[in-house]
Amino acid sequence: RVLLMESGGGSVQAGGSLRLSCVITGDTFGERCMGWSRQAPGKEREGIAMIYPSGASAVADSVKGRFTISRANGQNSISLRMDNLKPEDTAMYYCGANCNNWRRAEFDYWGQGTQVTVSS
Repeated sequence: RVLLMESGGGSVQAGGSLRLSCVITGDTFGERCMGWSRQAPGKEREGIAMIYPSGASAVADSVKGRFTISRANGQNSISLRMDNLKPEDTAMYYCGANCNNWRRAEFDYWGQGTQVTVSS
């Protein structure tokens, strides 16, 4: 059984930074594309970043230059460094595994999510 657990969410003022982490257990982490998506109240889930086992990665235009995705294969984890946060970044953030279409937030497996709130 594949389990993903996110951590690191919280509240921050605009311009601040947060680092989200996701640990995957119960599967061959090293073979999976993984990523992050987010969903704000009343909005569709948005894919924001992905990373392959090789380390090749991509981020959505909406967060480019501010968010960085990384992975630690030896720790079965990925991280999302978020800098210069804006109020519009407020959302529930989800870790996903097996990227069917990461830009459309289509993953086979999901974590429970971690809340990020950015105040102006």
